[in-house]
Amino acid sequence: MKTKRLLSNTFKEETMIKKNILKRAGLTVALAITASCAFAQDVHFTQFNSTPLLLNPAFTGAFDGPVRASVIYRDQWRSVTVPFKTFAASVDMPIVRDISGDDYLAAGIQLYNDQAGDGNLNNFSGLLSVAYHKFLGLDGNKSMAVGLQGGYTSKTIDLSKLYFGNQYANGGFINPSGENLNNNVKYFTVNAGISYSQRINDKFSYSLGVAGNNLNQPQESLQRQKNSDVGLGMRFAAQAGAILYTSERFSLRPGVLYQSQSAISEVVVGNEFNYIVGGDPEIRSLATNIFVGGWYRLQDAAMITAGLEHRGVRLGVSYDYNTSNLKTASAGNGGFEISLRFIGLNPIDAAHRTVYPCSRF
Repeated sequence: MKTKRLLSNTFKEETMIKKNILKRAGLTVALAITASCAFAQDVHFTQFNSTPLLLNPAFTGAFDGPVRASVIYRDQWRSVTVPFKTFAASVDMPIVRDISGDDYLAAGIQLYNDQAGDGNLNNFSGLLSVAYHKFLGLDGNKSMAVGLQGGYTSKTIDLSKLYFGNQYANGGFINPSGENLNNNVKYFTVNAGISYSQRINDKFSYSLGVAGNNLNQPQESLQRQKNSDVGLGMRFAAQAGAILYTSERFSLRPGVLYQSQSAISEVVVGNEFNYIVGGDPEIRSLATNIFVGGWYRLQDAAMITAGLEHRGVRLGVSYDYNTSNLKTASAGNGGFEISLRFIGLNPIDAAHRTVYPCSRF
C-alpha cells in the first residue's frame, strides 16, 4: 500500500509539473503574440491631457506662458505579468512671437520610453515638433494652429526570455527557437496635425484637433523579411475638449479622444470637475485648484483622475479599472499613472492680458 501511495503521489506530481509547463508555454506564447502586436501600436496614457505633443503636433505651444514642461509615468498589468512601464517627458515654448499681430511660432521636444512584458520589449522615441498659431478676428478669441513633427524610434526585445511552440518537446523547453526574428528595429516617423480653439466668453471655451501620425508608414516588424505588410500603421486621432465655468470657482472640463490605428480603434470620453480653492478666481492662472475626473475607455477600462493645480504647477494621478475580456486574469486591475506639469507664469498675467482661447490639451 505504501509503495502504491508513493507511486500515486509521484504520478500526481509529474502530472502537475506537465500542466504547469503547458500553462507556462501557453502564457509565454500569448506574451510573444502580445509583444508582436505591441510592436505595431503606439503608446497611450489615461491622462492624455498631460501629453499634448503625443496627441497632436498642433498643440505644441498651445498654452499661456513662456514655457511648458511635463513628465508622466504609467505602470500597467502588474497583477498579470512583468509590469508594463511607460515614461514620457516634454518641453515646448513659443520661439518667435508677434509674427503678424499676436501670431507666433512654437517648438517642442517629446521623449518617451516604454518597457513591456516578460520579453522586455523596449520602445524609445524622440520627437521634435513645430506649430504655427494664427489668431483670427480682432478680439483674439479664435486661434488656428498647424503642426509638424518628426522623430526617431528604437525598439528592442530580449528574445532569450520568450518561449515559442516549437521549443516545447518531451515535456520541457528546448533551445534555440526556430523563429527568425529581429531583436532591434529602428526607424524615423513623420506626424502632422491641425487644431482650432475659440473662447465664446469668460465662462465657455473649446478646442478641437485632428492629427495623423506615422504618415510615412516606416518599416517595423519582428520578422527579418520586409514587405509592404509590416509598415507601422498610420494613427489618426481626433480630440475635442471644453472648459465651462458654472460659477466663479467651479468648472466642468469634458473631453473626447478618438484614435484609430490599423484595425484597432480607441474612444475615451469623460469629464474633469475643477474647483478653485484659493487665490483670486479672476486671475485663473494664479489660482489654486483641485480636480477630480471620471473617464471611460470604451470596451477597455473605467478611469478616475484627481490632482491639484497651483501657480502653474499641476500634479495628477489616475487609476484604470479593467473592464475588457482581460478583467478575469487581471482581477480588474489596470494601470496607475502620475503626472507633473509646469507652465511658467507670465508677469503680466495680473493685467488680464489676451490669453490663449482654450488651453485644454
